[in-house]
Amino acid sequence: MDSLPKRYRWFALGDLNGFFGLMFDNLTVLSFLAGILVFVFKFPADVVYTRMFPGTAFGVLFGDIVYTWMAFRLAKKTGNTEVTAMPLGLDTPSTIGIALVVLGPAFVGLKMEGMSEHDAAMMTWYIGMATMVMIGVLKVVFSFIGQWVQRVVPQAGLLGSLAGIGLALIGLTPLVDVLGMPIVGMISLGLILYTLVARIRLPKNFPSVFAAIFIGTALYYMLGSTGWMGGTYAGAPSIDLHFGLPTPTLGFLDGFTRALKYLPIAIPFGLLTVVGGINVTESARVAGDDYNTRSILLTEAIATLIAGLCGGVAQSTPYIGQPAYKRMGSRAGYTLLTGLFIGLGGILGYVSFFVELIPRAVLAPILIFVALDIVVQSFLACPPRHAPAVAFAFFPTIARLLSIKLGNPDFVPTENFNRLMTAPGKALPELLVTVALGNGFILTAMLWGGMLAELIDRRLKVAATYLFILAGLTFFGIIHSASPDGVMYFPWTLDAFTQKIPFQFAVAYIAFGLMLVLFSFTKESREPMPEHD
Repeated sequence: MDSLPKRYRWFALGDLNGFFGLMFDNLTVLSFLAGILVFVFKFPADVVYTRMFPGTAFGVLFGDIVYTWMAFRLAKKTGNTEVTAMPLGLDTPSTIGIALVVLGPAFVGLKMEGMSEHDAAMMTWYIGMATMVMIGVLKVVFSFIGQWVQRVVPQAGLLGSLAGIGLALIGLTPLVDVLGMPIVGMISLGLILYTLVARIRLPKNFPSVFAAIFIGTALYYMLGSTGWMGGTYAGAPSIDLHFGLPTPTLGFLDGFTRALKYLPIAIPFGLLTVVGGINVTESARVAGDDYNTRSILLTEAIATLIAGLCGGVAQSTPYIGQPAYKRMGSRAGYTLLTGLFIGLGGILGYVSFFVELIPRAVLAPILIFVALDIVVQSFLACPPRHAPAVAFAFFPTIARLLSIKLGNPDFVPTENFNRLMTAPGKALPELLVTVALGNGFILTAMLWGGMLAELIDRRLKVAATYLFILAGLTFFGIIHSASPDGVMYFPWTLDAFTQKIPFQFAVAYIAFGLMLVLFSFTKESREPMPEHD
């Protein structure tokens, strides 16, 4: 430390604002990870808190410590006394997405195979670890070629797929939680909208996220016994700390084979954080802090890999908004505080206590803000002419949300679900098509958005290439799997009825692609896109 510039103010009052914002962002993601697994899929809470949380939080600790050190290094290199560290935390879209479409369905499927609840939970944990290891390795590789991917795939595909997740998975689910406790949830949501969306400061520049959490939680416990809170009041949780060490383990190998079928989900999630890391590093550079892009990407990749090896089930990522933390007056202290609070909290167990103490209706507005920001930025960052491509990328995620809800036996009994999947009619069964459209939804959305963006730009042969790729992925169930659990397959091994999805979908994509190739030779296809009236 002695060799660092003496004038570098690595900790300032603004670091407290930054700490509350970054810490509660991570706490919110952990809360929804636990909530989705425990309350939606009836997952054993002790496995979540003592097995999944420690490794997940340890990845945040590692990443934030490295980013803090990188801020000191940049200050020394540039002589800038006001360097702001890059914020790192749990990736919201992939954490919620993996909980909803990997961990939860895997747990339900394992129980249906005859496993006991505990054995199914442990195998699901192994699957989650294996998924993180695969994502971590992928991110290490793509940290060297991420900028090439960003150049090749139009932003409408990359950001449109993320915006669909924001709209359907990150935004809608928390909104249901908000209205499940209307008074408590709406007050918290109102404070978030007032401060973070409308950008109106609270008196004395009081930390807005902390205010929303504190006031909402206070209202919950004040109104709980009156019956006005909404739902069933459970009282304050007991101080039962769930201690767990993030010990490196090869347990992920036990779930590796089963995790392979979720690779079409894992790849886009990992790729999106790489592209996001490139974007946020550029935004930090514009704000005055010129971090090395590869170092930023490698750090988050290694943090994800370490988390997976230590039992984690959620990947880390540099957060959008480094310039916002800089405007708060944050330096390097806020990332160090966040890493220590989240990392040690996952190990010592007090993070799980806060997750149970603070109602999800109070934390949910933070995710709603994140969802709004993702959707809005997806449209703003893309050329206006690509807006239809961004919107077109929403549909596979909406289909995935529907198939998750319809596949829940508490909503649709299993025998009814299976009957609807094979119901004869003039067209393919509606439920079968919905399930197929939702399987591999992120990769589908990315390719759909990219295809339409290229079509809008009159690059018909490139758009056709996307369609041919979609056909190949469909044929083997990498996307549009005809199986409810989204497994990949050789289509000729399926029964005659189910084969209609891979064969007919693939042929349809090929036909669409060939049509575009033929149209590419017409002079009309080379005319510029007409201006909107």
